[in-house]
Amino acid sequence: MRLLRQEELLPLDRLEILDVGCGDGWQLLQFEHWGARPEKLAGIDLIQARVNRACARFAGCAPGAGPRLQVGDASNLPWPSASFDLTYQGTVFSSVLDPDMKRAMAREIVRVLRPGGTLIWYDFFFDNPANPAVRGIGAPEIRALFPDCAVRLQRVTLAPPLARRLVPVTWIGSVLLERMALLNTHYLGVIRKPS
Repeated sequence: MRLLRQEELLPLDRLEILDVGCGDGWQLLQFEHWGARPEKLAGIDLIQARVNRACARFAGCAPGAGPRLQVGDASNLPWPSASFDLTYQGTVFSSVLDPDMKRAMAREIVRVLRPGGTLIWYDFFFDNPANPAVRGIGAPEIRALFPDCAVRLQRVTLAPPLARRLVPVTWIGSVLLERMALLNTHYLGVIRKPS
């Protein structure tokens, strides 16, 4: 199943892109590597030190020269409505345990997306028994968070504890198991705001 055709988003150089929970900027750097223009990138993270590291990846964040990075939370995004063509969130929602906060974050993401804009979702749907500070998010909850949007999800990522043991022994076996999806733990999703 293909979640997204390349021509739906490419080329990236024309898109305004937001990374929610940008951390140290790794994903923003990937977007730049894939053709996005640094001045069209934006990111937000709760922790100042992470935002500082993200700025350092881009040799500073001078206005007009690099990404627009902010310290803050995703329940109150500091950008105007309909500012972005593409938004990315990777393992942010599973780190939020408060259902009201999750709903506020989803509303804000939809608010800052332009009509027809896309949220790329990557998050796990199984709870991590070793970490009570995170909670997996299943497909029904994702659809409930984005009720007016088209939601397409695909199971990806071989269970990390299994992958850590299996990859050193048989990388090909790991790839084959991941393709079966039975032991996958994350959803890769495309969530499209109505036009």
